[in-house]
Formats: sequence, structure tokens, C-alpha cells
Amino acid sequence: MKHGKFITVEGSEGVGKSTNIAYMAQQLEQQGIDLIQSREPGGTPLGEEVRDLLLDHRHTGMSQDAELLLMFAARAEHLSQLILPALEAGQWVLCDRFTDASFAYQGSGRGIPADRIEVLEQWVQQGLQPDFTLLLDIDPEVGLRRAAERGGLDRFEREEIAFFHRVREGYLQRAMKFPQRFHRVDAAQPLAEVQREIGRVVARLTGDSTHG
Repeated sequence: MKHGKFITVEGSEGVGKSTNIAYMAQQLEQQGIDLIQSREPGGTPLGEEVRDLLLDHRHTGMSQDAELLLMFAARAEHLSQLILPALEAGQWVLCDRFTDASFAYQGSGRGIPADRIEVLEQWVQQGLQPDFTLLLDIDPEVGLRRAAERGGLDRFEREEIAFFHRVREGYLQRAMKFPQRFHRVDAAQPLAEVQREIGRVVARLTGDSTHG
């Protein structure tokens, strides 16, 4: 039985996940939340090695099924070694991406049927879902320009623009399917506006009625 909250942040390339996750973590910790931050793929030593495989340009020809299975292999380890123990200890987990990303990237992006992903989801997660998901949404052209300015594009970031339009649509479909869990933020807004909205989200999650 989990006692902590499991919060995920989703979005495609260039939405500012790293900056905004750091801000969200700071806001949560200021409210006295005992918080662990993690990411997918990754979060454990094994998961980080799998992440390196998934993002490396040497594996550009990786099959879609291999990509999906590696994602869930890393996720199984992440749940076992970090997420579930933290939640059971009463800690909150703030995670950069989770299974919604698999439905968006490997499902909508690559074209793998959702029911196949759902089989892995049930097997690995045993019904566990995030308590709350923040979706940072942006037009793919804008996001990719931002990502390119950072430099060092990984295997996914080098995909064609049509792929990222499909990924975005996949995320928006997930948000419509699970409106009670998702909160969409327009990541094209100035950073101050995005973070003001994140502050309101944190206030709602923590019951801080003083936040405007």
C-alpha cells in the first residue's frame, strides 16, 4: 500500500522539463514534502545503462519492439528499486516521464498498437499509476528549435518532425483519456507564466490554500 504521491512530468523535446521539474521540486520541498526526483528511462544504475543504449546514435536502426521492451525493462527495475520503496516509505516521487511517454513515443510515434503497450503496463506496474501528471505541451517546431539550441541531439531528437507531431497528439490523447490525472500547461508561454501555473498545481497537490 503506497502512502507517498507519485508525480510525473511529461512532454516532448524542448518543453523545458529539466528547468520546470527543478522548480516544481523546489516548490514541493518548500511545502515540507519529503521528495525523491528520478527520470525515465533511468533512475537506477541498470536503468541509466539502458538509457544510454536507447539514446545512442549507434542504435539508430533499433527495432520498435526492442525499444519498447528496453523501456519497460528499465521501468521494471525503476519501480522495484526506487519508486515503490519510496512510496511505501511515505516519500513523494517526482519523475521525469513514465509510461505515458511509452504510449506517446512508442505508441503514437512509432505506431505500436496501444493494446500491446497495455499488456506490458499491466505486467510491470500491476495497476500502479501516477497520482498526478503535469503535461508540458508545445508545438513540435518550437520545441525542436529549443532542443537544437542546446546542442548534442540524441537518437530520438533526430527524428523527423512528423514523428514529434504524432508524439504530441499521443500525449494530448492521453490527457483527454485521463483528465482527472493530467494537467496540461502551455510550455510556449514565458517561463515565468509556466512556473506561476506550476506553483498553482503544487498548491493544489499540497493543500496550500495561501497560494494564489
